[in-house]
Amino acid sequence: MRIAALDDDRETQSTRLQFTAADRHAPLRQCVEEALGFYLDNMAGHEITNLRELVLEEVERPMFETVLRFTNGNLSQAAKMLGMTRATLRKRLALYGIDRLA
Repeated sequence: MRIAALDDDRETQSTRLQFTAADRHAPLRQCVEEALGFYLDNMAGHEITNLRELVLEEVERPMFETVLRFTNGNLSQAAKMLGMTRATLRKRLALYGIDRLA
């Protein structure tokens, strides 16, 4: 697991997250909770918007990439593992610009 840390580039005032090593035995829920807590604590008074979208992108993208590697790019298997249709998976992959064979 990895814990998110706020990007240190203050000039661009990015809300992107960077990741550092964390306890690999901690449940995913705990890792997300700690990462969000760290992120919120370090916003230094900046307005926070679209947090849900940020978290979904940060979780979905690596989840899709990992499952596709595990299934060797097989969309039917990946969709089944993820509990979605192939059409929905294809749409989400296109949204993130993920190549199923990468």
